[in-house]
Amino acid sequence: MLAVRIEEGRVEVRRRPRPRAKPGEALIRLLCGGICNTDLELLRGYYQFRGTPGHEFVGEVVACDDRSWVGRRVVGEINLACENCEWCRRGLGRHCPHRTVLGIVRHPGCFSEFFTLPARNLHVVPDEVRTEAAVFTEPLAAACEILEQVSIPAGEEVAVRGPGKLGLLTARVLEAHGCAARLFSRHDSVPRAAFRWVVDATGSAEGLRQCVEMTAPRGTVIVKSTVHGAVRLDAAQVVVNEITLVGSRCGPFPRALELLRTGRVRVDDLISARYALDSAPRAFRHAARRGALKVLLVC
Repeated sequence: MLAVRIEEGRVEVRRRPRPRAKPGEALIRLLCGGICNTDLELLRGYYQFRGTPGHEFVGEVVACDDRSWVGRRVVGEINLACENCEWCRRGLGRHCPHRTVLGIVRHPGCFSEFFTLPARNLHVVPDEVRTEAAVFTEPLAAACEILEQVSIPAGEEVAVRGPGKLGLLTARVLEAHGCAARLFSRHDSVPRAAFRWVVDATGSAEGLRQCVEMTAPRGTVIVKSTVHGAVRLDAAQVVVNEITLVGSRCGPFPRALELLRTGRVRVDDLISARYALDSAPRAFRHAARRGALKVLLVC
């Protein structure tokens, strides 16, 4: 089978043996995958990554010891928890200290013709949702997580800084919730202490600093960015203005799939390009261009 490999800042496509599903796992054939900013960070050296990346996917289950999964079109949660530790018993497997992460930490990713994932991580894609839309499930779920963590009343104005892929999805989720989302790019001036709710989707240390400046006293900054490297932050500003910082990561797949199924969030206009899996080097170069949105790998 063909599989994408990242190593020492290079993207290659290599032939690899087809993996075998272990008990409890599903063998999945890739239908479509999405390149996200985390994949680009891995290429730049995040986690000192070497291997097959990719964690946004739609696939078809071709083998599983639970035969009810075979033939189903699925998406999958990316954290592979141990199921036995205190965090897992509390239902917080995404924070399991023993976890692996699809395409990021010690588990080969989805940018290959076939890959494996525990069946417990899978969600069936509703028939009404096209494959290219369903590939947005993982990042859309991450946007939905904001409303799981923070109670933002409908009708509130929310600033979203960073109008890239995640920022745009976040704005659409907030608007589906009834909020007024205001998008800010890095070129926009920073209104000081103007918003009770600010979402950082910039992917940069400077962006987080600006989000804190935008936040009103006793306001909340929801941090969606994963930045490769240290972040300098004026702690005095956070303390004096009593600002709450909320780290926010993965989110609820069922809620994301329902938003796609009902059309309350649309994503077709967020696709910049499609490439065959064997053209992954070109696809990664395209995804790294300024202004590029979602670049898809189609198998």
